[in-house]
Amino acid sequence: MEDEPDVLNLISLHISKAGFKSEGFLSAKSFFSFLNNNKPDLIILDLMLPDMDGLEICKLLKSKSDYKHIPIIILTAKGDETDKIVGLELGADDYVTKPFSPRELIARIKAVLRRNMPVEHDKKIVIGMIIIDTEKYEVSIKGKKIALTSTEFRILNLLSKRKGKVFTREEILDYLWANDKTVTDRTIDVHIKHLRDKLREAGKYIKNVRGIGYKIEE
Repeated sequence: MEDEPDVLNLISLHISKAGFKSEGFLSAKSFFSFLNNNKPDLIILDLMLPDMDGLEICKLLKSKSDYKHIPIIILTAKGDETDKIVGLELGADDYVTKPFSPRELIARIKAVLRRNMPVEHDKKIVIGMIIIDTEKYEVSIKGKKIALTSTEFRILNLLSKRKGKVFTREEILDYLWANDKTVTDRTIDVHIKHLRDKLREAGKYIKNVRGIGYKIEE
């Protein structure tokens, strides 16, 4: 949500370049209309909107059970410490002041998404015929252990923690190697191929979403 079209377009452009899908809104009314039928993974919120105060929007979203778990990054020209404290106390996950660096904003988006990724409390994750023991770092299919490399295990574990979610290649790269720029998207494709081969018939659960990345589904 951002009431300046140029800034909104700039944010949308860099979000798209980072491999994410975004929707832009110039007002709170248009955003809430969208929210009726959609649930975003993260919200970027300007405080000075034409039809509703951003802090009120943040407070409202965090008070609703359907939306309170959606992370919010406040992006605003209001840089006073008091404004930051109020925003964070209302439940915002991060606070970025204008003028801002698009690259920094993308880095903060990724950091917030990582922090808000659900924690898998069970020691075992079951995906169809696959059983993943997150404590022993073991994978078995129909009772037979499968030997995976550390990277293959981590990819499988990541996909399995949020079944059905499409992880972009960039998200997987960031999860595995953080800021190592020497690793390329192609590396992920190679690891996924080896992982599918080792899983044999269960490899069908790992699905390629063309042009985006991978997900796991039974």
